[in-house]
Amino acid sequence: MVQPNEVEAAICRVLPDAKVTVEDLSGGGDHLQVNVISKAFSGLSLINQHQLVYGALKDELASEAIHALALNTSTPS
Repeated sequence: MVQPNEVEAAICRVLPDAKVTVEDLSGGGDHLQVNVISKAFSGLSLINQHQLVYGALKDELASEAIHALALNTSTPS
């Protein structure tokens, strides 16, 4: 199980300007809905945006501390 603030911190280490919200979908801490807004996504495909976030969470995903991740990414409006 991973805490929402740990997920946010991991993403912000890679994307320092990111605005991150994390919602625990199951109550167990391993099924998460994560929304990330960052200028770094500008000009990137959705796949590349998601790859940046997956890279930031690679340890949590590999250890299955995060079992399921619903991810939304966007640039600031």
